[in-house]
Amino acid sequence: MSRKIYMQQLEEEARHQARNARLAFATVADAGMGPPTDPRPLQHVLMEVWEQGKATLDKLWETALVPFHAAVSKPAQKAYLGTFLLATTSLFLLSLSTVAYALFYYNFVPQVSIERTIHLQFGNGHPHGTASLGSSLASLQPYDVSILLHLPRTPNNLAAGNFMLDLSLLAAPGSPSIPKIPTPTVSVAGMQASTQQKLAHSRRPAILTYASLITDTASTLSGLPWHMLGWKTESEVLQVAMFEGLEFSRGSGNVAQELELVIEADEKMQFYEVGIRIVARFGGLRWIMYYHRILSYLIFTSLFWTSSMISALIAWLVLASYFPSGLTLVKKEESTPSAIKTEPSETEPSLAEGLSDTSRNFPTLTRHMPLHFTSREGNGRFEEMMKEEEDVLQSTGVQPLIAEADDEAEGAGTSGFRDSGIGTSLEEDRRAQVQKRRKALPNNRD
Repeated sequence: MSRKIYMQQLEEEARHQARNARLAFATVADAGMGPPTDPRPLQHVLMEVWEQGKATLDKLWETALVPFHAAVSKPAQKAYLGTFLLATTSLFLLSLSTVAYALFYYNFVPQVSIERTIHLQFGNGHPHGTASLGSSLASLQPYDVSILLHLPRTPNNLAAGNFMLDLSLLAAPGSPSIPKIPTPTVSVAGMQASTQQKLAHSRRPAILTYASLITDTASTLSGLPWHMLGWKTESEVLQVAMFEGLEFSRGSGNVAQELELVIEADEKMQFYEVGIRIVARFGGLRWIMYYHRILSYLIFTSLFWTSSMISALIAWLVLASYFPSGLTLVKKEESTPSAIKTEPSETEPSLAEGLSDTSRNFPTLTRHMPLHFTSREGNGRFEEMMKEEEDVLQSTGVQPLIAEADDEAEGAGTSGFRDSGIGTSLEEDRRAQVQKRRKALPNNRD
């Protein structure tokens, strides 16, 4: 749409110039100067305006394409390639840093809470049971260990009163021998003696919560509907702390992987469920990484990524120094260009050869003599006549006329003048002067 409007503007301008040309033509005719010899028609004016508009459009188009040419140039392509390689390397190292941080977090921050169920064994002795901890615990990490007892409020459990919990944390089978922990011997019938080393041992008492007969009866009557619906039972859960801040020495052989629990009571007790809960007590860097996960991820990933980028840059510099590119740099010797003298070749035509071979007259303005052009043949004859005249003058010693001297003086100022291809009336004047000189010579036969 903008191109169409621009073409309309060009047509209007062409019409305006044509109108001005017609007015100028009429003004010259009215002044008596006569019509111009070569008035331009309207078509030529329109073509000139069209060429100017086309040139302007081409210039605007080239200006608009300058950013595109700059964007697809070789330096820009090299910059694009370098940016692509840098971005690809950065993304790859960022992914690698994320994986490295995930592995570091998994290995450095242990599991915060560990729960295991202990299956008790009943027989001719105290109830006892074992459980496997696996590799859930970490060295040099403080832990709080507690036993969970889900007991029904039966007459035997209430009559047992205080009872003892004996907990031993054992090393993995086949671990290197370590100093034994001195613990009192507990005789448990039906239980085989363990050959594993004890890493930690603890004995703690426990007892059900006391309730008088009246309180127990009132509590039972008030919760009777819930008991009938099965939403409440006559039981109690005891949580007995066995270790506080337990920490294992460095080394996989010094970390407990199994446990052994013995419940010592004078009465035969009943149990719903028995379990162990181990809670990690984080501190320092582990506390920051666990309770501020996003912040620690950003910090450690940035550190990993920065170190990876620096290492990649150093490796690239080392490889570039040991394995230079295959392109050999050619040293350019400075040389001053010697000036070569050029001589005109024999085959090049001279200025005189470019002139026309036909003599002709050209029209001029009104009340002026027409312009006359003499061909090369006529100029040759004129030169022969001038040479013959000079020979005669030298042989006879006759001085030239004063007019000739004046003409020669005037011609001396124009010695460097060259004919442009269109003759003047000077040739006719010189021929007339030659005729006068011949008449002045003695023994003139003309």
